[in-house]
Amino acid sequence: MRTHLRQTAAYLALAFSALAAVGVSPSSFLGDSLIRHNPVQNVLEHESARGEPLCQHSTTGPIETTLCDYETIESVNGELYGTLGELVQTPFFKYFQVDLYRECPFWQENGFCMNRECGITTVDESEIPEKWRAAALSKIELPPLEERILLPGCYYRDSDFCFLDDMTEGEYVDLTLVPERYTGYSGPSAHRVWKSIYEENCFGLSELNLLTARSPARVTLPDTLTDVLREPTNGANADGECLEKRVYYKIISGLHASISTHICLEYLNQTTGEIGPNLQCFVTSVASHPERLQYIYFNTVLLLRAISRIGPYLRDYDYCSMSTSAHHDHVLAEDIQEEAKTLATLSKVIDIAEHVGKFDERVLFRGENANILKEEFKVHFRNVSRIMDCVGCDKCRLWGKVQTTGLATALKILFEMDEAALDPHKNHNLLQRSEVVALINTLHRFSESLQAVETFRDIWKRTGESDANHLIEEAERAVVGNTALAAEVTSARINAGINAYKTT
Repeated sequence: MRTHLRQTAAYLALAFSALAAVGVSPSSFLGDSLIRHNPVQNVLEHESARGEPLCQHSTTGPIETTLCDYETIESVNGELYGTLGELVQTPFFKYFQVDLYRECPFWQENGFCMNRECGITTVDESEIPEKWRAAALSKIELPPLEERILLPGCYYRDSDFCFLDDMTEGEYVDLTLVPERYTGYSGPSAHRVWKSIYEENCFGLSELNLLTARSPARVTLPDTLTDVLREPTNGANADGECLEKRVYYKIISGLHASISTHICLEYLNQTTGEIGPNLQCFVTSVASHPERLQYIYFNTVLLLRAISRIGPYLRDYDYCSMSTSAHHDHVLAEDIQEEAKTLATLSKVIDIAEHVGKFDERVLFRGENANILKEEFKVHFRNVSRIMDCVGCDKCRLWGKVQTTGLATALKILFEMDEAALDPHKNHNLLQRSEVVALINTLHRFSESLQAVETFRDIWKRTGESDANHLIEEAERAVVGNTALAAEVTSARINAGINAYKTT
């Protein structure tokens, strides 16, 4: 542990010196530096923009590599979260088939969670509409064998950013019955998963070099921070990581931050058995590291852009749970009403996405090495999706698989599909049903994370000064490694950068 503390202390010292050298000063409540003055207060005392006309307010800080700002997302998130909440309750979007028992491909996993909260209740196949069952979907959704790269129980195509279940194995789950929350799953097994995910980031980025390097994007991104993140030190150009590698790290870290937020929002008090918001958990995991909240915003914009881009396809998709050959007219009529309600609710989400999903995917994967870099990006993200098979908690594994599939689907939409492919009339089976369900549920997860921040802000307002100082002190202790959890996570982030540095 002493070695760990010295390593962490050295990391923090390096962070402070690097930031001092470049003269960083935050320009908004989510300034772009790693170490900030009063970071917890900046996050929890910020007044969100609500109900303002889109893009009609002053911008205090754009979300890097997007064409959107924090306030615009804040102004629509209440409506977005409410609409998504209705949408994920509909039959089409609440049923998800997943293989929860595929073996971990990277190590022998014996750290299964025995806590009751880790378990899930599956749905009998007889309760699933026949057209959404594996037997029916596999006939129309599975690509030809020659297009699939097969592994036990799963496969991927060249265009996929994750592994997809092959539908031969798996359980049906009603996602509304298994909320993402704290389950008690922790310790070496849980730490090993996140450590492996960050080490899979062999692009070599950590929070430190992500936030202190100059962005080398070859194109100008209007209304973003990419051109002003860092000024050259002493007149020299700072070494930077390419934009694609920065985007990869933001996606992974944003997923981690969002999951952490849900855990803190519905935290299990193991003494009382009650579930509720844990402010200390949020302060330590997210608020004391505002860049992690940045990445939640970033992933939200990325997902919204994907939904905006594929909007015509989603509007034309078949959400009807009954086959058109059904013989019972009254059942078919009810099903048509259900489909119409689903489509109307989804259309509201698409409308919001078209207004605020401002992410210019054309600026990534350009230049002579674009295809090589994109393939490397895919390989890393596919491996992250396979690491989810190593999670020892069924509920955590389920939501890890849903969200990695959702993000991978968004990446495929943005970087693998041209306008012709997006035409729903020419390419009816563009996405599998599981990808559509995962995409929407993942956006709901991130939108809920942003909504949860408002809950923690309300609790913070009611917190006395002495208690608030204690929360901050506890978070500071975690930062320098006085808890095993902080030490493991920090080590993973450091090692990701160190390992890549050794290979350069």
